[in-house]
Amino acid sequence: MTDPDRSYCGPLERVDECCYRIPRSYKPGMRVDGLVFADERLLPHVRSDRAAEQVANVAFLPGIQAASLAMPDIHWGYGFCIGGVCATDPAAGGVVSPGGVGYDINCGVRLVRTSLALADVQPVIVQLVNQLMRDVPVGVGQGGRHVFAPAELRDLMRDGVDYLVRRGLATEDDRACTEAEGRLADARPELVSERALARGQDQCGTVGAGNHFIEVQVVDRVEDERAAAAFGLQHDQICVLIHSGSRGLGYQVCDDALRALRDAPTKYGIQLPDRQLVCAPVESPEGDHYLGAMRAAANYAFCNRQLLMWQVRKVFERVLGRPWEALGMHLLYDVAHNIAKLEEHDVDGTRTTVCVHRKGATRSFPAGHPDVPERYRATGQPVIIPGDMGRASWVLAGGPRALERSFGTTCHGAGRCLSRTAATRAARGRDIRAELEHGGVVARSRSRDGLAEEQPEAYKDVDMVVDVVHRAGLSTRVARLRPLGVIKG
Repeated sequence: MTDPDRSYCGPLERVDECCYRIPRSYKPGMRVDGLVFADERLLPHVRSDRAAEQVANVAFLPGIQAASLAMPDIHWGYGFCIGGVCATDPAAGGVVSPGGVGYDINCGVRLVRTSLALADVQPVIVQLVNQLMRDVPVGVGQGGRHVFAPAELRDLMRDGVDYLVRRGLATEDDRACTEAEGRLADARPELVSERALARGQDQCGTVGAGNHFIEVQVVDRVEDERAAAAFGLQHDQICVLIHSGSRGLGYQVCDDALRALRDAPTKYGIQLPDRQLVCAPVESPEGDHYLGAMRAAANYAFCNRQLLMWQVRKVFERVLGRPWEALGMHLLYDVAHNIAKLEEHDVDGTRTTVCVHRKGATRSFPAGHPDVPERYRATGQPVIIPGDMGRASWVLAGGPRALERSFGTTCHGAGRCLSRTAATRAARGRDIRAELEHGGVVARSRSRDGLAEEQPEAYKDVDMVVDVVHRAGLSTRVARLRPLGVIKG
């Protein structure tokens, strides 16, 4: 399955039962150690590709603080591994790297809870999934019903979900339950290229392809009754999980930045082991330009998921014959997992503003943190971890050791263990849709290979991944959700 030449053969020293170290001495030029959160069960996956090598490479970045980090869903990515976390200090020459955010800027997830029980939805699940497939745009290049003129798009990218509240497409409660209230400050949509604007004009409110989806789920296990009550979750309850990002607009913003920053490392005397780590000091014209455009794309992504949720509510209304408010379809939380943000953290006992890159990694702020919505402050930030479409997803709460160990970060999913090519090859001669339906999951996909690429066997066991971050104190288990129906590109 894995090419041995693409495996990681470097050192992994055990720190504790949930963490391994790549020592700074591994490569000349590493400024800090690498730390990979995993246990013995996941270690073969960590070694199965060269993602751990990318953890070591990130340790070369100027201004990096504490360690180059990776979550247990680690796998190979562009520049940074998926599951990679890095905090840099702008005051110490710290850099920002587009590879630490990724092409799909602010790819993320939002979870909608309902007042429906399994018995309410099971009889109509096929109808519900088919209607979602008809009414919600999914797939490569798909445009949607929400089309914005360039001036409107710039307003949307500047104001985020605030813009949709003014347009009657979001409620105040929707905004309050979105990370950063659906708006990164200091977004600069005027720095977003015309090409990016053109790509994003009709894609706000669309799912896209790849691993993006809309999934109808049921709560099948509650692990923490107190936190579940605070989140409005209970056993047998129906929820909807939405996974999408900034679509073609965000991809273009990243692509533009990689070209614009090509010569920045030479200009600023930065030595890199991998040109995919191209970067610039946060406090430089190039770094400021990227951050301004990246924030604009991130605000677009918050709006994309908001508009997707708005359409999902309408589908439920149509199939179940009641207004979404009567169905209790309220946003539990929306959280990003491809983003770079300036945050205050304690570094060596000093309160420091750092640029935290989370690449396929989720913010996980603990109880009492001022950036957690007040309604959740006693339990910690809701953390939403999708698994695969055949097994389960999880809701967790920000963990007690997350700030100390990972700049307030946890995993973002199960993590791939098969490439899309390998997954498609493994699906030959099989009917993945029929296999899923045999397991109780109604699945629909726009493309022929969509279900094959995303089959459950392409992913690690999310229960195992979540167990690691729970034991490491990065986030704590609240409830597990089992899939009933899913639409994909």
